[in-house]
Amino acid sequence: MSHALKQVFNKDKTFRPKRKFEPGTQRFELHKKAQASLNAGLDLKVAVQLPPGEEQNDWVAVHVVDFFNRINLIYGTISDYCTEQSCPVMSGGPKYEYRWQDEHKYRKPTALSAPQYMNLLMDWIEVQINNEDIFPTNVGTPFPKNFLPVVKKILSRLFRVFVHVYIHHFDRITQMGSEAHVNTCYKHFYYFVKEFNLIDTKELEPLVSVWGGSQGLCT
Repeated sequence: MSHALKQVFNKDKTFRPKRKFEPGTQRFELHKKAQASLNAGLDLKVAVQLPPGEEQNDWVAVHVVDFFNRINLIYGTISDYCTEQSCPVMSGGPKYEYRWQDEHKYRKPTALSAPQYMNLLMDWIEVQINNEDIFPTNVGTPFPKNFLPVVKKILSRLFRVFVHVYIHHFDRITQMGSEAHVNTCYKHFYYFVKEFNLIDTKELEPLVSVWGGSQGLCT
């Protein structure tokens, strides 16, 4: 990342504290391997592919945490402009409204402002990725049967952050000169979920329709 982008995407703007991998663990090694592929400038379609000899669930777990950190950072940069007044509904343009539902307060899909939705989303994802029963960190501990369903829900909800940022706040990203970084992050995310079939194609339509094939980003 360039010096200018490091200034834009600084730690003070992170919407939530970053989840880190413990050095010496298998996940940490996989994280380093994934980062090395990206830093080497590999084609993102190649970079997301499962390395030989690695377990797919481990690879997916590492990327889910990494995407959470990155998207959290992107939203942090525009969160001051995403307010109850500017974004009273969590949406991706007039055609797409995203309602929140969970197992606690919001048992039925509920219309919320974008800031409310983002707060609940980031809190919910943090709980999932910090739950050892879902994202085990000890080597040899098997992943639960509900691991992939939970991952798919996390990623589909994180995709909604991209939709909202692209459609409602991309002018701010452009003003900061950060569109190339955000576009690369989105491409990485898109290729990964397509590689492992983690988001239904229909759910990806908001950005395809906006960009006419994601602005050529992911063709």
